Amino acid sequence: MLFFPYQDDNPTRTFPIVNWLLLALNLWVFLAWQLPLERNELEAYFSIFGFTPDSFFGQLSDPDPKEMAWEWCTVFTSTFSHGDIFHLLGNMLFLYLFGDNLEDAMGKIRYLLFYLCCGLLAALAQGLADPDSSIPMVGASGAISGVMAGYLLIYPRANVRFFYWLFIFIGTICLPAYLLLGFWLFTQVLALPESMEQAGGVAVAAHLGGFGAGLVLTPFFKQSGVRMFQSGYSRPFSRNIRKMR
Repeated sequence: MLFFPYQDDNPTRTFPIVNWLLLALNLWVFLAWQLPLERNELEAYFSIFGFTPDSFFGQLSDPDPKEMAWEWCTVFTSTFSHGDIFHLLGNMLFLYLFGDNLEDAMGKIRYLLFYLCCGLLAALAQGLADPDSSIPMVGASGAISGVMAGYLLIYPRANVRFFYWLFIFIGTICLPAYLLLGFWLFTQVLALPESMEQAGGVAVAAHLGGFGAGLVLTPFFKQSGVRMFQSGYSRPFSRNIRKMR
């Protein structure tokens, strides 16, 4: 069974150059820096460029300027690194779907700052949830969770197109963004207790931290002429079903 979003019916007024640069940078880091590494080299990469809570908070008790500077850098280097190709592609799909419209609503510079702020607050949320963890955290999903929250506040009723393949049925279906993003948020809240008990795995606290950051920051980062809770280019619920031969 396959079921995933691939497009929204919400065109932009300007070319989303910042969002495309973010997509390209994430892909470049993975393909040029991570993919050529052997397993032991990749683990060393994560320990250097990933966000590690015990290292981050440990340097606060005995501050050294160089160490402090690097630990704060890992907040952002971790945001542009990924665990594997599926981790990367899943994150990039949601950034591609929702980032262009949010850039349109905020403007180029504000959108970039918003993205980085959400990534920062997502990392800190994960670190505060488990400050003694020595496991490096990587991935753009905290920042992208903030992007999803911003999209939900500004375009909750914009249509998102899904592709599905269920046994012999294949087709597309359109659903409003608030259903997709609301369901995603619900699954994250349910997954949080289990994720806190596991060593490693999905950093759900970072997802929720980034989403919360997006909800708080969006009203301040959007352009003054942009209204909250727009309809986008929403149309009534629709679907397109074909039986596979």
